[in-house]
Formats: sequence, structure tokens, C-alpha cells
Amino acid sequence: MDRTWNNKAWFMVLPVLLLVAFSAVIPLMTVVNYSVQDTFGNNQFFWAGTDWFVKILHSDRFWQALGRNLLFSAIILSIEIPLGILIALNMPKKGIGVPVCLVLMALPLLIPWNVVGTIWQVFGRVDIGLLGFTLKALGFDYNYVNDVFDAWLTLIVMDVWHWTSLVVLLCYAGLVSIPEAYYQAAKIDGASRWAVFRYIQLPKMKRVLLIAFLLRFMDSFMIYTEPFVVTGGGPGNSTTFLSIDLVKMAIGQFDLGPAAAMSLIYFLIILLLSWIFYTVMTSSDEQA
Repeated sequence: MDRTWNNKAWFMVLPVLLLVAFSAVIPLMTVVNYSVQDTFGNNQFFWAGTDWFVKILHSDRFWQALGRNLLFSAIILSIEIPLGILIALNMPKKGIGVPVCLVLMALPLLIPWNVVGTIWQVFGRVDIGLLGFTLKALGFDYNYVNDVFDAWLTLIVMDVWHWTSLVVLLCYAGLVSIPEAYYQAAKIDGASRWAVFRYIQLPKMKRVLLIAFLLRFMDSFMIYTEPFVVTGGGPGNSTTFLSIDLVKMAIGQFDLGPAAAMSLIYFLIILLLSWIFYTVMTSSDEQA
């Protein structure tokens, strides 16, 4: 029996789609316009073509910031994904502990980014911060303002504290959706804890892990507020990521042309890397 599809529902969604498209296309076109022109104020523009793109791509400043971004995202993903899986595996599946754990996991995600940066900025101070004061009392020369390693360590620990919960909640959702019959069959076969994880739990979590991986990569690669509040991109330029460098160029130096070109390159890099990750992970899933 042929089913007749009613597409009239699209008319209900069409206004929202048009609004989103309008709000996204106009800013994008403005950025594209600035990226191919130069201005000296008074609303006077001069055609620059691809000069700004060439300047950005030949700038050591851009490649150094990109390298810091890639390093930070690699460290974050290598910590938060395994840690999130480990926590989700050990969370209770029944009883009063379930809502308690879910609420505790959700709490860091409810805190705004600028508040997270302020919390850790104070938390890491050696004079009044609990973390900084404790490390100093234990004999560690900890100072995230002047030491590059301490600054990176603070940002990594802060991001892990803030965003691991997202991975945990996604993995936990994948785990609770696994039918109990799988575990019963594994128990009858005498499967080890590792075998249950390898052949039952991990395959069932692949979809949610893909979502978690992509979300955490994009968030960590576009991170701005937290490091800007905590370190301001310092000490020196050691924590100046592309987002911070872009804001400095656009607002601090008012180089609108190079900033617009850099933002487009930044956007294309995120788009390309996300597409590569998605393609690799989905192809491996299909082969499995």
C-alpha cells in the first residue's frame, strides 16, 4: 500500500528556517565583504581581493595560534572522552543514585562560560584561591599568571571539570539504552568485564561517542571566554588561541580586513576537521 506524504507541515517550519537563514547569512556576507576590502574609516572601502587571505596564511602568528588550538583540542579529547566513558560505566543504573548522579553531572554544564573562567581565575590564585594556596603550601611553585606550564595546566583542568559531564551524560544515555538481555547472555557465556565493554557496551555507544567527540572538538577548538578570563592569552602569547587572536586583531587593533579573512579561514578549518572526523568515525562504524 502506497503511503501519501503530507508536506504541509513544512509551512509551519518555514518561517523559522527563513529567520535562521537571514540571521546567519547577513553576518556571513558582511564578513566576506570585509575580507576582500580595506577601509581607512569614514565608510570608505577599497578593493583588496585575496590580499588579506595571503597575509594571514603567511603569518607566523596565525600558524602558532592554530598549533596551540590543535594541541589544546588534542589534549582535551584524549582526557575527556576516556574519562567520560569511565565515569558513565560506573554510574548506577537503578535506584536513588541515578538522579543524584545525573544532577551532579549536569551542574557544571549550567554554569556560564565567563563565570567558569572567573571561578578558576580566583581558584588558582596563590593568595586567596584554594587551589593556588594549597599547592603553594605543599611546596609547589604554582603561578598560572607567569608560568606557561601552569597556565596550560589550569586551562586543561578547568575545561575537563566543565565539559567532561557532557561526555558522561551522552555515554550514560547510550549505556542505559542497551537491553538487559545482552548482559544476561554475556553472563551465561562467562564473558569478562573487558569483553562486555569491548563487544557490547562500546559498539552501542559509538553513535553517542561520535556526537560527544564532534561537540567537544568544536567547543574546544573555538574556546575563547574561559582562557581570556583566566589568562588573557598569557603569559606572553602561550595561551593565545585563534579565537583570542581574532578578537585582538578585530577589536584591539581594528584590522577589520585581516580579521574577517582570518575568521573565514578559522571557520573553514573547523568545518574541514569536523567533516574529516565525522567521515572517519562513521566509515569505521560501517566497516565494523
